[in-house]
Amino acid sequence: MSFASIPLTGSKPEQYAQLLAQAEALLDGETDRIANAANLSALVYHALPDLNWVGFYFYDGTELVVGPFQGLPACVRIPLDKGVCGAAARTRTTQRVADVHAFPGHIACDSASRSELVVPLVVPLAEGDALVGVFDLDSPVPDRFDVEDQAGLEAIAAAFLRSLRPA
Repeated sequence: MSFASIPLTGSKPEQYAQLLAQAEALLDGETDRIANAANLSALVYHALPDLNWVGFYFYDGTELVVGPFQGLPACVRIPLDKGVCGAAARTRTTQRVADVHAFPGHIACDSASRSELVVPLVVPLAEGDALVGVFDLDSPVPDRFDVEDQAGLEAIAAAFLRSLRPA
C-alpha cells in the first residue's frame, strides 16, 4: 500500500481532524501494534511542526519500554514512578507539560526537549482497565502543546487503541 501524507490546512481543530482521517486510513485493516505505532509515529512527526520526538512506550507489566518512534535515540525503560511518561501511565491521565525542566522527576532523554505531551493508552475492561502504554510527544519549544493539541492527539491515540482490536 502506498500512502502520501496530505498537508494540513485550516484551524488547528480542522488540522487535527485531517490528521485523524490520515491516521485512520493508515491504520485501516492492520491490528499489529508495532506496525501501527511505527506508522503513526512517522505520520505525526512529519505532519506537526516543532516536534523533536514522537513515539510509543509499551507497558510490560512492570515498566514502560520504548517502542517505535521518530527522533533521537530514547530512554529504553521508564519506571511508572519517574518522568512525564511514568506519570501519564500511573495516573491514566494525559500529561501536558509546558516546561519539562519544572516537572519533578523529569527524565531528560533528549536535552533539547522543553515541553511534552503524553497520552496514556488504556483499554477499558469489565474488571477495570489495562494499560497498553503511552503515546509521547516532545518539543524543543516551551509550552508547545495546548488544549487543542491535547484533544487532537488523544483522538489519534484512541484510533491507535481501536486498531488493536480485530473487527
